[in-house]
Amino acid sequence: MTTSPDPLVLLRSRSYLALLVLAALIGVPVSATAYFFLALVSRLQTWIFTELPAGLGFRSAPPWWPILPLVLAGVLVSLAIRYLPGNGGHSPADGFKAGGGGPVPIELPGIALAALATLSLGVVLGPEAPLIALGGGLGGFAVRLIKRDAPATMSTVLAAAGSFAAISTLLGSPLLGAFLLMEASGLGGATLGLVLVPGLLAAGVGSLIFLGLNTWTGLGTFSLAIPSLPHVGHPTGAEFLWALAIGVMAAIVGSGIRWLGLFLRSRLEPKMLIATPAAGLAVAGLAIAFAAATGKSSSQVLFSGQSALGPLITHSASYTVGALLLLIICKGLAYGVSLSGFRGGPTFPALFIGAAGGIALSHLPGLPLVYGVAMGIGALCVVMLRLPLTSVLLATLLLSSDGLEVMPVAIVAVAVAYVASARLTPNPAQAPSGPAPAAAAPPGGPEPGPTQAVASSSSRSDQAERS
Repeated sequence: MTTSPDPLVLLRSRSYLALLVLAALIGVPVSATAYFFLALVSRLQTWIFTELPAGLGFRSAPPWWPILPLVLAGVLVSLAIRYLPGNGGHSPADGFKAGGGGPVPIELPGIALAALATLSLGVVLGPEAPLIALGGGLGGFAVRLIKRDAPATMSTVLAAAGSFAAISTLLGSPLLGAFLLMEASGLGGATLGLVLVPGLLAAGVGSLIFLGLNTWTGLGTFSLAIPSLPHVGHPTGAEFLWALAIGVMAAIVGSGIRWLGLFLRSRLEPKMLIATPAAGLAVAGLAIAFAAATGKSSSQVLFSGQSALGPLITHSASYTVGALLLLIICKGLAYGVSLSGFRGGPTFPALFIGAAGGIALSHLPGLPLVYGVAMGIGALCVVMLRLPLTSVLLATLLLSSDGLEVMPVAIVAVAVAYVASARLTPNPAQAPSGPAPAAAAPPGGPEPGPTQAVASSSSRSDQAERS
């Protein structure tokens, strides 16, 4: 019989201390690589969309300018996917993925090129997924350089450490980045979300009850709180109803965006070298149409929305409801098209579109701006990422001190959107009966991840104990 090691014994062991030192050492070059990769993306965006038009004699970038970089993005990404190892990383239409031992070194150039072309040339995707893949690949590569015969578990753990380091401050909080990777990698099992969401929803409703009873009785909330923070007001019954409505609306919008990405991907992949540039042209057309109709910059539709999210919320009064609705439509369609054939992360466009939706709805009675933004961000994120706990943290931590007040209704919106989107997602096709024919895995194909291996080992151990 084999038994699991005692965590306390493992924590006290020299090998674990050596693992921590190695993780800290790996974090230095990986974080530096991620930093300069993001700096290069930012510099290229500025040069391509601002400095290059001026250098060609234009006073400012002409309205048709996005066509050139977006078509070029389609050409470069399709070439990287077709001819370089690693398929340019995983398709963002499948949602957020993490975990495993990271890509092998030969796949890193293709992933980096596809991500660089996607991010710097205006495609509506974010940098988090490529950074996680690059960080994991560099972490695993560093382990192999230091110790060629390193155990598979050690390589997996340090590849995950590389991913943590690469995304450490991208989301504004190292804790949030770590939480994102833990939930996405499935370390708690496939049913973690199913088990915790009911408790999360009950906790959110419980917070609302505590606040409501304190309002009626004045006896206090009897909860841990730090005084003297800016006050935005406690949630009300109207905002609770808005949380239900926003959860349902986000499920419909997000499911539509995902369906569009998957629908186009199945038609794009057979003729990728032609169809991906055409997809880039469609994204450019949506950005040009929005700019022509509203007088706003086409950059509101292009890119991930990472740097535009703060200004959108801060200057929300300068947007009419019509402009916000058109922004949601154009950005949402461009997001769905980008999911189909490009390589990047799905997080930041969901943040931006959710915030725009919350701002638009805040023009209706009973929904303050901050609450609308928080619920919109959380609800659309959970539909696109399928990570309920991370979505709640994103919706609340991004709003600083106001996030503590809006968390209860954000939880309700996230829970409703999570369940509603699952109802709207078609059931997977029934697997054919009978044993599947044995086949060799293709080069670079998926391998069993550490979660499956752990689950299998745990199941065998449980059977042995019962015997």
